Amino acid sequence: MNIELSSLTNADFVELTAWRRNLHRHPELSGEEERTAATVAAMLRETGPDRIVTGIGGHGVAAIYDSGKPGPRVLLRCELDGLPIEDLADIPHRSTVPGKGHQCGHDGHMAMIAAMARLLGRKHPEKGAVILMFQPAEEDGSGARKVVEDAAFAELKPDFAFAIHNMPGLPFGEVHIVDGPVCCASRGIMLKLTGRTAHASQPETGISPMPAIARLMPELSATSSPVGTSTSDPDFTLVTITHVDMGAPAFGVAPGAANLFATLRSLTDEGMAALVEKVEELALEVAQENGLQLEIGYTDVFVTCRNDAGATSIVRDALDRIGIIHGPGTLPLRGSEDFGYFGRGAKMALMMLGSGEDLPALHNPDFDFPDDLIPIGARIYAAILDAIQTESLGAT
Repeated sequence: MNIELSSLTNADFVELTAWRRNLHRHPELSGEEERTAATVAAMLRETGPDRIVTGIGGHGVAAIYDSGKPGPRVLLRCELDGLPIEDLADIPHRSTVPGKGHQCGHDGHMAMIAAMARLLGRKHPEKGAVILMFQPAEEDGSGARKVVEDAAFAELKPDFAFAIHNMPGLPFGEVHIVDGPVCCASRGIMLKLTGRTAHASQPETGISPMPAIARLMPELSATSSPVGTSTSDPDFTLVTITHVDMGAPAFGVAPGAANLFATLRSLTDEGMAALVEKVEELALEVAQENGLQLEIGYTDVFVTCRNDAGATSIVRDALDRIGIIHGPGTLPLRGSEDFGYFGRGAKMALMMLGSGEDLPALHNPDFDFPDDLIPIGARIYAAILDAIQTESLGAT
């Protein structure tokens, strides 16, 4: 099979750019992607897939292009959701939704996969199947897990899973990829400390969380790896205090409760388990020493994104064939991506695609995905599919 971009015309990419910009104008947050999912499903129907699955893992949408013959089943994934960030970019297609934007480039990731839908609609795979997955709720870490745990996903059964994430700061069109961990595991921990309020003139009659907070902030931070530790170190960890509140904004009341939020990061899932145990033991010790009740909660839980060596080999061969510069760069990243859940049942590879060295960073309020990256991303995906199909056909 020869999956080439030659079947996509300039008119296709003009339309895909307009489609991407429409998505940019109407961002939706994790778990709320109803309009985005409907827009995606309408686009996919026009390409003639063999099957469309909606409502997978929430608002997820999957299109299956099936040869009807045995062979590798390849999943290409993008994300539906935006961010709770005001769009401050000076562009005609700026977000129309107050306080929400597409500052992570998920609109552009969707456009790359939409290009693949057009390609596959014009030429189905000769063996196996290709699954285009538009995943919900990546930003809060819940979407991939819900998709993989959905009964409908069990019927898709991908053998391989690939994804591209754009990355400002990297040279435009350059790919960074590594074997093994590519993104850290992370989670948000919420500590609630409860004591008893008192009159500010008699603080000794209450139980203040202040001494506990004063100890926890530096000691939690100290559980991080030493400054300068490489993210590629198997024992890498990082604890970042993100929020603290205590008592009421008043002068007559000594505080009786406090909340502390922190983000925990580790290179591996095993490292995360050990870090969680260490942090919980410290929090419990400090709470007990100060006579406080302790409640612990977690949110935004991401597993490690670990690339399969076989899948990354396919990617590197494909990139070499189409002349795309690639290397390990500074991977793995400290940041997290929930694509790792797809690697629990398939050979996965996540790659970072440079969107330019002078662009605002991801999650900056003025970030906008560069449209010229759409055909490059589509070309990479097409080359990956072509490599897998060629190898599969050669094996028969």
